Amino acid sequence: MDFDDTPEEAAFRAEARAWLDAHATRRPTAAAGALRSHVTDDAGQAVHVAACREWQRTLHEDRWAGITWPKEFGGRGGSAIQQVIFSQEQASYDVPFGALVVGLGMVGPTLMTLGRPDQQDRHLGPMLRGEEMWCQLFSEPGAGSDLPSLATRAERDGDEYVVNGQKVWTTLAQYSDWAILLARTERDVPGRAGISYFLVDMTTPGIEVRPLRQITGVSHFNEVFLTDVRVPAANLVGAPGEGWQAARVTMASERMAIGGGGGTTFEDVAALVRALGGVDDPVHRQEVASAYIGFELLRFLRLRLQTALSQGRAPGVEGSLLKLAFSRHTARLGDLGVGLLGADALASDGRHPEADFWRERFLSQWATRIGGGTDEIQRNQIAERVLGLPREPSVLSS
Repeated sequence: MDFDDTPEEAAFRAEARAWLDAHATRRPTAAAGALRSHVTDDAGQAVHVAACREWQRTLHEDRWAGITWPKEFGGRGGSAIQQVIFSQEQASYDVPFGALVVGLGMVGPTLMTLGRPDQQDRHLGPMLRGEEMWCQLFSEPGAGSDLPSLATRAERDGDEYVVNGQKVWTTLAQYSDWAILLARTERDVPGRAGISYFLVDMTTPGIEVRPLRQITGVSHFNEVFLTDVRVPAANLVGAPGEGWQAARVTMASERMAIGGGGGTTFEDVAALVRALGGVDDPVHRQEVASAYIGFELLRFLRLRLQTALSQGRAPGVEGSLLKLAFSRHTARLGDLGVGLLGADALASDGRHPEADFWRERFLSQWATRIGGGTDEIQRNQIAERVLGLPREPSVLSS
């Protein structure tokens, strides 16, 4: 494992930091509440989405968007390790990010790998400039972790497919211009076979988006109903009934994006401890120490992934390992912050400025533990692909 940058990587890091210094403001290092901007309602979320689009335009103007994307697709033509380095540096600045991750981190790689030239020409440029935002119409009420059991149908009608079905847990669908959709095009073919992968214009008649109010007070997820939605056959990615290959590319990119994400830092934990005047309870002290260990373990897992990218090796199951470690660590941190604050974690009267910060992290941990594949799914991936254990027996309904 490599702990230090190569000379070339160090030079790139310095270039990225100099550009960020000229175009963004470094995050303050004061109390936790000052470290992160909070989205506490739908109006704030709309502002955040707009800011993410604007920042993406700024990145694109100076060729910092799509660092790993080939130049023929409008990117920088750089390496995966350069993208990692830029993301590490950007995390120290007060810039908006996250709202465009489905397009940039999931749809883009899929289209570059499996899309036709006309699909690439139509979508990659607007995506990279922040002009088009994407969402993911995969999960259904009866098909989340068991995605191949999805029931949404797409039936061929001339040069179009007519789609009927329901999707759920669709992130930021209410702001999205386009979507990637999995639908069954072959009625009599079970499982993964017979599923097709579509690009869908979210303004198409028959699409109804219903925001889901979460316990945090924000509608981050949505239900999406599709009633006789007509999708051009030209929007099919790959061959009919062979969409699972594209879905796997998308889902692998999703796990990497979630596991490599930012979020809470140990400085946030330390700031809370200082604000409380220290920790007297020995159990809480041990939990703070465990949090530090968790941050270090994540750092080493990311270094392992970073080393593979730096050496030009394609990551294997690291995405599942990192995603599982990140989601479990996020859950423990939310529990820790609320536990340290005690009853004050419920108060919104300003007696503890950190309360809002930690309450939101406690309540939002479930999104991380479920999104991108549940913790249980990641454990199965690791068990089968790393440990060589047999598959879990399927439970067949009568």
